Amino acid sequence: MNSKYKVLKYNSGKFENIEDLISIEEPLEISIKFKEKDDWIKRILSITMRTPGDDKDLVRGFLFNEQLIKNIKDIDTIESFGDEVGQYNIQNKILATLNNSENINISKIKRDFITNSSCGVCGKSSLDALEIIKQNKTNPDQPKISKEVIIKSPTILRENQSEFSKTGGIHASGLFNNNGDLISVKEDVGRHNALDKLIGYTLFNGQINPLTQFITCSGRLNFELVQKVLMTDIGIMIGVGAPTSLAIDLANKFDITLIGFVKRDSFNIYTNNKKVIVS
Repeated sequence: MNSKYKVLKYNSGKFENIEDLISIEEPLEISIKFKEKDDWIKRILSITMRTPGDDKDLVRGFLFNEQLIKNIKDIDTIESFGDEVGQYNIQNKILATLNNSENINISKIKRDFITNSSCGVCGKSSLDALEIIKQNKTNPDQPKISKEVIIKSPTILRENQSEFSKTGGIHASGLFNNNGDLISVKEDVGRHNALDKLIGYTLFNGQINPLTQFITCSGRLNFELVQKVLMTDIGIMIGVGAPTSLAIDLANKFDITLIGFVKRDSFNIYTNNKKVIVS
């Protein structure tokens, strides 16, 4: 989703007034509804800055990646509500009704902070919120992917970004099979939102198969992005930029193959190179 803005552009020694397409960023208030004993409880869970569109997939991915739900079927309904507000007449509130209420640990999962579009971890109330709740590692040997598939995946991702081609100001995450075929791609101004949308969409549509797939993301790879991929059991993650130290440590701990700085003729494998065909 984008909108036209007036811009004063400098190019080749001169200024000119132009109209430029800009990616839209709007807040989304995510609430959950669950039953506690005989009472229905409604609670605001998070506020995130996102690109409007695919909001239900964003909520599905967020709830699953935070492990508020163990299965996508734990969500009964997702509905947007409230007034259509702002310049773009968008509903910026969404409610997920859960049907696994007896298993919910709200105190562990709740995010009592505002998430901005560049960082989903920033502002968490304590480092305890970064606790790894995943016990099993990813498959240490599968899938296998070639160097050609690795190098081509960011280009394929970029070619399938409808919003990036218009605005140049949006991130993407893509799910690929080990032959390099793109299964699905999602975009958002926030890297973590793009990944939540992708995981929410592909889980809902039954498209995830960890033994034959990998995920490629635009930008750098941080701890939270690796943690989200880990929740799906997918064991290969590729990024255009560099990983952070915590991302490498997390990937190494769970046998994820972490690949960064992918260029036209080069890339770096930071962890578990057994899944890359090196011959």
